[in-house]
Amino acid sequence: MTIYLRNRRCRCVRCRTRGLMGAAILITLGLLFLLDEYRLFYFDNSWPVLLIVIGLMIFAARSGSTEGHVQPLWMGGMPPQGQGPAEPQQTGPSPHQGGDPHR
Repeated sequence: MTIYLRNRRCRCVRCRTRGLMGAAILITLGLLFLLDEYRLFYFDNSWPVLLIVIGLMIFAARSGSTEGHVQPLWMGGMPPQGQGPAEPQQTGPSPHQGGDPHR
């Protein structure tokens, strides 16, 4: 089992979800203050919503898939490979390695 360490450059689901925690808290606080300003819900009654959002984000971050996860470089992780097509593997002898050139 490999130790999971968050990598800001990784594009796996778990790393991306952890990066959204701050944004989710700020958006939730903004909505709660907006609802308080319009007197729809008062902040002192609606602050548990903030705890629920934090809990949901933690759950999403911990249960997210680590498929394609790249460990940080200082941990021995490899930088992501280019998106271009891979070189085809040759199993037989190459025509430049000798043999009959008329085949």
